[in-house]
Amino acid sequence: MDFNAPDSIQDLQYFGEYGGVNPSISDSSTYTFLNAKTMFDTFEGNTEGCYLYSRHSSPSNLYLGEALAALEGTESANVTASGMGAITAVILQLCSSGDHIVSSRTIYGGTYAFMKNFLKRFSIEVSFVDITKPEVVAAAIRPNTRMIYCESVSNPLLEVADIPALSRLGKSNNIPLVVDNTFTPLSIAPARLGADIVIHSLTKFINGTSDTVAGAVCASTEFCLALKDVNDGAGMLLGSTMDSLRAASVLKNMRTLHLRIQKHSANAAYVAREFEAMGMRVVYPGLSSHPGHKLMKKIHLSSYGYGGVLTLDVQTLDRANALMELMQKERLGYLAVSLGFYKTLFSSPGASTSSEIPEEEQKAMGLGAGLIRFSIGLDSNIERTFQRMKACVQTLGITPEHAASS
Repeated sequence: MDFNAPDSIQDLQYFGEYGGVNPSISDSSTYTFLNAKTMFDTFEGNTEGCYLYSRHSSPSNLYLGEALAALEGTESANVTASGMGAITAVILQLCSSGDHIVSSRTIYGGTYAFMKNFLKRFSIEVSFVDITKPEVVAAAIRPNTRMIYCESVSNPLLEVADIPALSRLGKSNNIPLVVDNTFTPLSIAPARLGADIVIHSLTKFINGTSDTVAGAVCASTEFCLALKDVNDGAGMLLGSTMDSLRAASVLKNMRTLHLRIQKHSANAAYVAREFEAMGMRVVYPGLSSHPGHKLMKKIHLSSYGYGGVLTLDVQTLDRANALMELMQKERLGYLAVSLGFYKTLFSSPGASTSSEIPEEEQKAMGLGAGLIRFSIGLDSNIERTFQRMKACVQTLGITPEHAASS
């Protein structure tokens, strides 16, 4: 694949109002016009380069949008106030009452809750399927299906979606493929693999400092403009507008994304290998034992690794909680949700980020109560970190033998 996202981002260059190396931040909610006709034309979408109201667009948000389009290799990108703001806007832009969605069964809990519980208010049905089996996805498609939805690498089970196969399936049925790429920015480029729309929670790896909530939709210019349409654009009318100050902050952090992803992935791969060598039940797409390893090896960009997230199954919630509390006490990371921080974050998905999924459905998909999700940090000496993690496991007596007897 000849696409090089860091180079595309590097080539973006903006000057601040007074020649600053960072673009000036547009700290205004509304904008003036020299004549009334220009305001009218802007409302009608007939004017380029004019700003109307920051819920519609702002210079700071457009700068970030251009960088995100460069990241994913799409024509355009819109930014939102949260990842869910991006997800819900896309779904409601594409689907109307009586429509149907085919979605991966393992997705972020908030997305699952929106699809399972909220969309029924609009008579939009959703079929949750095993996204790793294209034939199952094909069988779920109906005449009124308007979207195939998945995550590149799913939250929290780390299932790998066959994006090229899903893209072919979508195109043959004239159905857009929407991919949430939050877990694997740079490592996987869904648009280059055939996805029509790529979504991100910028809160996670792309921002990387756990101080901002934000989202993005990367797609064609036509779709991004439709989302911002003042008359019927879901992005515009639902009001999930990103603040200009936050947009400027995320843009600065994007400059180091390629370095951070390389380190997150290298560290996660090391921890995953070492846990597996101990005989622990670990899931990481970079391990040959992972069911989707061969697929991800084929579709990912090797220079950015297999991502910074892994899971460790210690069988029971009590063990998971005890291990996470001890690791936090030992300053190995934080017992917290989210991803992409400089320090390791760990949580029990069944009781947190996937708690919206009913317990019986969690069991059916293989989400055990003792599963711990790790977002591995940027530790300089990951060998030292792992030895301390291993000591925590041993202190609590969490061994492969104990796990097997549960």
